[in-house]
Amino acid sequence: MAITARAAYSSNRAKSDSKFKMARDFNALLAVTRDERFVTTRHCMQSLWKVGVAGKKQQKMLMEGLASRFQECAAEKNCTLMRYDIIQSLRNVYDEIKDEKIREKALELIDTEGDHKYRKKYASLWRR
Repeated sequence: MAITARAAYSSNRAKSDSKFKMARDFNALLAVTRDERFVTTRHCMQSLWKVGVAGKKQQKMLMEGLASRFQECAAEKNCTLMRYDIIQSLRNVYDEIKDEKIREKALELIDTEGDHKYRKKYASLWRR
């Protein structure tokens, strides 16, 4: 199975993760967001949010992982697209479970963006 398909499959099965096996696999999923092929990185990033709706532990793990990636990706080639996907993932989780802590974390991350143009673009995801 290709890395992208495996990452999507792992993210999708998080909802039925009653034994919290995702804890073992999450770092591997997050590592795929550093793949040399950007398309693989994006596909993985766009499916990771599903982990956050599986339960409180998974939500915490996802939030910490995405916040870390948001900061780390500053030096990467497609940083703005990665950051957009991270904020979108947080929005997707928020839309599912309506936890204000998720919204606060997303807005906090957006505020760390140095470029006003991109800060405005990321914030647009929260104006629905």
